[in-house]
Amino acid sequence: MRPTTPADVRRRFDEHDYLADEGTSTAVHLALALGLPLLLEGEPGVGKTTAAKVLAQVLDVPLVRLQCYEGLTAAEALYDWNYQRQLLAIRLAEAQHERLAESDLFTEEFLVERPILRTVRHAGDQPPVLLIDEVDRADDEFEALLLEFLGEGSVTVPELGTFTSGRPPVVVLTSNRSRDLHDALRRRCLYHWLDYPSPERAVGILRRTVPQANPALVESAVQFVGHARGLDLDKPPGIAEAINWLAALAVLGATELVREDVLASLGTLAKTPDDRDALAAAAADYAFG
Repeated sequence: MRPTTPADVRRRFDEHDYLADEGTSTAVHLALALGLPLLLEGEPGVGKTTAAKVLAQVLDVPLVRLQCYEGLTAAEALYDWNYQRQLLAIRLAEAQHERLAESDLFTEEFLVERPILRTVRHAGDQPPVLLIDEVDRADDEFEALLLEFLGEGSVTVPELGTFTSGRPPVVVLTSNRSRDLHDALRRRCLYHWLDYPSPERAVGILRRTVPQANPALVESAVQFVGHARGLDLDKPPGIAEAINWLAALAVLGATELVREDVLASLGTLAKTPDDRDALAAAAADYAFG
């Protein structure tokens, strides 16, 4: 059964260890109620991808993931043809002294479903959750391929016609805003910006995800990560980096935050040499305790 209110979304996400704020739970509720794709935008590591995964768990449906990258094409995202089977069919027909028409080779028998068409043609009672992850990494041309699907829940295969989902597909797109997305794509989606969690919510998330960490260590780690985001970093640490860092501190046996443990575990927070140097310098001046 689908969540019926934003509070219901929040409660059921909480049951799967995702502490959604009011804005996120409301956006998810509206996307489900209105049958609209949900575009989650925000800094890396704030929980956009995880939100889509948890949504699939909450709805108890499969998660279909399309990881975007530069050069992504329709053959990898929408559909393709099984050229090996087509060639085999041609050779078999020749061996039997038969001739295949082009229309014989472009039938559903030879159709290969990629994530988007697989979502449209899903045979279950409930549609799966389609995660189009990091859509900003794909080329502008790929966005144009998405417009029919996002607007109408359908995919057109010229040789076969148009396939349309029986129910509005549940679609979550994520973007790290590495480039601007086209207005045509944005207009087809319900939009939500996922910000860094408040310190209080960050503490709750870290306590939930790294239960072996000392409560005092959790609060100190949240404070230091907040301080780090105020630095001029290439890649400020998100909640994902904070979780990994806290887990590393726990592995090191830390019970409180001290400079030596911070320096030893910087590889989980810093993702570039410059950021590592900046965080090391910040740790040297930071007032621990």
